[in-house]
Amino acid sequence: MKSKIFLTALLSVSLFACAQETPKVKHKTKNNASKSTVKTVKFANAVDPICHMKTESDMKDTAVYKNKTYGFCSSYCKDEFKKNPEKYVQK
Repeated sequence: MKSKIFLTALLSVSLFACAQETPKVKHKTKNNASKSTVKTVKFANAVDPICHMKTESDMKDTAVYKNKTYGFCSSYCKDEFKKNPEKYVQK
């Protein structure tokens, strides 16, 4: 009986630890910016390399790496990219 409780507790802790590794990014569902003030940019990436969300030409979180502009859905994803850009560029 004690081993079942211990195993359940261990499994719960490990699942909780794995859940913490997922980036906690709140994606915007709709862009409310007016089209006249938004500058469209051609990004080097079709999807955000961190969370794999599709990039849009009006994303404001961008980073330039090796003369290419990369778009991100959030500042969190941009900051993660900046920590090790070579890791994400090769994907």
